[in-house]
Amino acid sequence: MTNHTQAEIVRKSLKKRYRKEKRFRAYGILAIAIALSALVVLFTDIIGKGYTGFMKTSLNLEVELNQEMMFLDDATDPKQIRMADFVEPLVQALMKEIPGATEADRDEVRTLINPYASADLREALVNNPEWLGTTREMNLLAHTDVDVYVKHAGDSAYSIKLSEQQREWVDQLVEKGVVEVGFNDTFFEGGDSRDPSRAGILGAVVGSLLTMFITLILSFPIGVAAAIYLEEFAPQNKLTDFIEVNINNLAAVPSIIFGLLGLAVFIGLFGMPRSVPVVGGLVLTLMTLPTIIISSRAAIKSVPPSIREAAAGIGASKMQVVLHHVLPLALPGMLTGSIIGMAQALGETAPLLLIGMVAFIVDVPGGFLDSATVLPVQVFLWAGSPELAFIERASAAIMVLLSFLISMNALAIWLRKRLERRW
Repeated sequence: MTNHTQAEIVRKSLKKRYRKEKRFRAYGILAIAIALSALVVLFTDIIGKGYTGFMKTSLNLEVELNQEMMFLDDATDPKQIRMADFVEPLVQALMKEIPGATEADRDEVRTLINPYASADLREALVNNPEWLGTTREMNLLAHTDVDVYVKHAGDSAYSIKLSEQQREWVDQLVEKGVVEVGFNDTFFEGGDSRDPSRAGILGAVVGSLLTMFITLILSFPIGVAAAIYLEEFAPQNKLTDFIEVNINNLAAVPSIIFGLLGLAVFIGLFGMPRSVPVVGGLVLTLMTLPTIIISSRAAIKSVPPSIREAAAGIGASKMQVVLHHVLPLALPGMLTGSIIGMAQALGETAPLLLIGMVAFIVDVPGGFLDSATVLPVQVFLWAGSPELAFIERASAAIMVLLSFLISMNALAIWLRKRLERRW
């Protein structure tokens, strides 16, 4: 009877344990499902808003470069170029494409043309003065309001600022092929702009690359050297314990604190210029160093002691053991940790805002001391713009940034799989 009772108790306890395990497994699956759902919603929202940022709306016009209309006799004379009228040929060319458009509609027709189109026409004529007096087929950007209407006419999130008459004209021009939507090369070839249709990410991408280059050449050697010293040469005392604790603490410090440090030291104390890749790289180096040191120390610890003992047994010095045997074997882990740290730095915004890299930068930086911005800051600027047309640009820039981050993490995974050693 007693044995029977104990067996029942064991069976009940086992059933209870199995039920708990099933619930725990269900909770884990539910958590993963929620995380994946949130990720799908996030990517759907970003892609849904951002894919149109890779398209532009342009006008295909037969532009008559009439001297009398433009008040221009010599296209090689800079003074005449400055005084010439480059808007009227565009307006007349567009009015010819709109059935029933009269001079009374001139102002409404003009607002369909991008305000920077006249500058593009002027630049084209300066580069090709022989065009004066001829008729040329030109592809020019449409106004931002036209771009929004063509791409988001049925989307209630975007307000359409065109009048009913202008919408009819645009619909007719789309049918005739005068207004067309194509790949937005301007988005990848230009810097920032007040006009959403001309805003590009090239300046931000170049600024990010310059900043990341400074970060890499400083953080990787310093971080690896610090990890080697702490793991292989530093004596075990209170000072090294203090340093190790602070390195671990610095890895958890909010990134904005490093921005405050960079503002106080590099700009306030040393007087370095704001909004330049050098200062941005120095700040991100401070932020990335703890991550690289920790990952490098873990890689060094993963090298079996037998490697060190075998090298020392054949007469190698401590330095030779570390440089010739330990470091090459730990290098794959160091590289993957560094790449992950660089990917984290690439996505940082807060520390760079504090050192002035939030400035409106139109020109593409040509060096490490030129004013620049970075992709995350560019996204921040566009996302906060009152123009809804900038929202699609911000989402498209996020997609580009995510592609960089995913590529860097994929590279880290590939390096770890390709170079890892099994002991």
